Amino acid sequence: MARLILFNKPYGVLTQFTDRHGRPTLKDFIDIPHVYPAGRLDLDSEGLLLLTDSGRLAADITRPGRGWPKVYWAQVEGVPDAQALTTLARGVILDGVRTRPAEVEPVAEPPLWPRTPPIRVRLTLKTSWIAITLREGRNRQVRRMTAAVGHPTLRLVRYRVGAHTIDALPSGEWRETEA
Repeated sequence: MARLILFNKPYGVLTQFTDRHGRPTLKDFIDIPHVYPAGRLDLDSEGLLLLTDSGRLAADITRPGRGWPKVYWAQVEGVPDAQALTTLARGVILDGVRTRPAEVEPVAEPPLWPRTPPIRVRLTLKTSWIAITLREGRNRQVRRMTAAVGHPTLRLVRYRVGAHTIDALPSGEWRETEA
């Protein structure tokens, strides 16, 4: 049976096990041989990262369009209006190609751990949170999508992948579960 590890990746941790520049990596948190990330999560993003020892399971999780849906909580500059939310949901053009349709909705600020370092707060700029569900995983996709509609992402947390969430999983902690 395939192993499946849920890891709540902190800000500033690489989604790999080695780094020649000495930055924090998965090895600093997870000491399990022969498991590898099923997908990636940017250095400056936080939240749920799945690791497995099964190439087949990793492919099922990450397959564009048919992989497991991923829900992100994004703190953005400003408050997106209905048009911006509709544009995000229908897809935006990134590198000449429209993103797949997404589910997008405004949400209340989620109950999260403090980020270290904290995001830069500007007293004159209001921020808000949106939840966005993707079925593809382009490079820095959520950040690029929100910027394309005029609401750059300040903090990005992946909350859910498939049926698995970061609920009851503190930042920097992991647990094994059934696939």
